[in-house]
Amino acid sequence: MEPLQPGPQHLQDIPLSPDAPRFHAGLSDDLRVPWGWLEVALFVVLGVIASVVVTWAAAEVAVWFFGVNSNDVFGSTMSTAKSVVVLLSQTALDGLAILYLYLMLLARTEAPFWRSIGWREMLPGLGKIRDSALRLLAGGAVLAVLVTFTGGFLNSKETLPIEELLKARVSILLFGILGVLIAPLVEETIFRGFLYPVIARQLGVAAGIAITGTLFGLMHSAQLWGGWGQIALLILVGVVLTWVRARTGTVAASYLVHLGYNGLQLVGYLIYVVSGSHH
Repeated sequence: MEPLQPGPQHLQDIPLSPDAPRFHAGLSDDLRVPWGWLEVALFVVLGVIASVVVTWAAAEVAVWFFGVNSNDVFGSTMSTAKSVVVLLSQTALDGLAILYLYLMLLARTEAPFWRSIGWREMLPGLGKIRDSALRLLAGGAVLAVLVTFTGGFLNSKETLPIEELLKARVSILLFGILGVLIAPLVEETIFRGFLYPVIARQLGVAAGIAITGTLFGLMHSAQLWGGWGQIALLILVGVVLTWVRARTGTVAASYLVHLGYNGLQLVGYLIYVVSGSHH
């Protein structure tokens, strides 16, 4: 990842996408991006296709090359093998998403990739990322505590899909690695770096924060289906993360909050699993 320093080409020099609004002259730097709704739509379409193809391919590899029973990966129940296939497929999809963004920007600007996709220094007057890193991480941890505490009053009586996914220890290990090392990086780049500027420059910052946060929460709804309170809380988390991005002008800030949030959530879940295994 390139350091968060001003690149040779300032973002004001990056040409806007053709669908940018005509009043773009008043846009803040972090909303001046060389892509628009067409690239977002293409990203969604390719994402849906890739999710089906990659998951199917991973299941076939598990059957043909690792001797896994086909019923374990193609059946309706969540076996250990199926949970591993799902998690590894998600990792591959994350990589493909970043590749799409990289190639999309490669054709549109000579500016460094990470800076163009929103990983910049904070807005003037807010200090440096490195000086604020601990506060942002702590803020994410506090958010995790508040969400966990509130979620305790909203627990669904039925077993959520995410609980089925994490029954096996290997699934917990993979989920922990993905949740801390990969998910915050990829999700912040997609939602707060790629999607938010397009919505905010067209509909306004407030709408951009609300819509991006809502889409972020709904993206996780498949894992929490039936736990409507938990889904609502994740929408709130998404709104907070997007607000941090809008307030600071950089994805790096929302990433650190996200990292603190996921990190503490993982620690809490591991404590819960370990304590439960002793009873």
